[in-house]
Amino acid sequence: MSEAAGITTVFIPLVIRKRNGRPRIAPPDDYVANDDNGGVDPHIMRALALAWSWKRKLEAGEASCNQDIANAEGFTAAYVGRVVRLAYLAPAVLHKLLIERNAPAARLKDLWSAIDLPWAKQEAVIFRTGGNQYERPL
Repeated sequence: MSEAAGITTVFIPLVIRKRNGRPRIAPPDDYVANDDNGGVDPHIMRALALAWSWKRKLEAGEASCNQDIANAEGFTAAYVGRVVRLAYLAPAVLHKLLIERNAPAARLKDLWSAIDLPWAKQEAVIFRTGGNQYERPL
């Protein structure tokens, strides 16, 4: 970026490449992408975003049940129910995933089963920081 006589010029290096016969704007070959998700699986990030969005809809009365959300969004009610439960993960786990961007040692499927654990044990299981990773509540 340069400034001269009150005019700001911004140079953004882009390359136009054809893909499937159509022009496509792409970064140059020497561009190194910034991994802004910190290693957190994008599927987990998306599921958490959906969970909080759907939780707000339920609490605000925009949807009366999971089936209403499923019909509007094109998912099954069972899937909506599983995803909404992610909004109730421990605050420490959510902070590590969303703010600190620490990559969990668990997959999305494992997060769903970790929700059943007490908040004090969720962090240890999801990030494998200690304790028995297979311990289940009685």
